[in-house]
Amino acid sequence: MSEYSIVNADDVTDHYEGTDVPGEFRRLTPALGAEQVALTLIRVPPHSDFEQGTGHFHDEIEEIYLVTRGTITFRAGDDVHKLSAGSAIRVAPKTARSHRNEGDEPVELWAISKQLGHGDATKIDEFWEASPDAAQTRES
Repeated sequence: MSEYSIVNADDVTDHYEGTDVPGEFRRLTPALGAEQVALTLIRVPPHSDFEQGTGHFHDEIEEIYLVTRGTITFRAGDDVHKLSAGSAIRVAPKTARSHRNEGDEPVELWAISKQLGHGDATKIDEFWEASPDAAQTRES
């Protein structure tokens, strides 16, 4: 393996392509060959409820989310925050989280965590009320 690797996020599979979920979910970790760090790019179109009222938590993983474009509405536990570009939020293991874009500008959000080599996420149905003003499905 090389001492470094370079990947363009747009060259990585969008796991939501072909689904109804608005936006993009691109795991860069495998393409980078990363062994210790997991990296995912999440793109959320304007007025989209990305997780459609659901949320999730991780058993072991502490995640850091970095907002690089737009403003995201982010829920961690019972708290809801508006995070704009340049903001970062750390979410501890077992803390439920979710996000949506209630604004007019697309959002780019990077999720960064320790690479476990196995999944540890648990989905939470009905974590918060789905936004009535935000798209729940991908626009045609």
